Amino acid sequence: MPAQKILTFPHPILKKRAHRVERLDESIRGLIEDLIDTMREGPGSVGVAAPQIGVSLAVCVIDVSGSRHGKDNNHGLLAMVNPEIVAREGAAVMREGCMSVPDYTGDVERATGITVSYLDEAGVERRIDASGFEAVAIQHELDHLDGILFLDRIVSLKTGLFRRKSYK
Repeated sequence: MPAQKILTFPHPILKKRAHRVERLDESIRGLIEDLIDTMREGPGSVGVAAPQIGVSLAVCVIDVSGSRHGKDNNHGLLAMVNPEIVAREGAAVMREGCMSVPDYTGDVERATGITVSYLDEAGVERRIDASGFEAVAIQHELDHLDGILFLDRIVSLKTGLFRRKSYK
């Protein structure tokens, strides 16, 4: 499947809550493949949510295994349908960026450990514990499913938002 165009802020779909997937069928599996291809083509991308490619469904993919921040602590490629965080612990501030907000990065406070439940691409219910950078990436993508951008979570608009020098 081909990589898809990433919508950028202020596109209205990015601020809307995505619809739950009622039936996991071939169209959803195709969407997951599109998300994976889009993530892999994105500069430094470790995740993509369906709303970012114009599809208002609760589907996202995450893979931090290729990132220097997540290579030692990850579950590999995760395809999540109707994901939900069921537990959180700890808190830390980390710099985040987003393909949908290409000109800025920002300091965002996130839980350092989470438990998330979801359906995988085969429709099997899964529950995983994630920590560190992987937990941050999952929270970032799940925010997209709720119509929340990292801009909405900046710790301080005066000191926590930064213009990106280049996007690689």
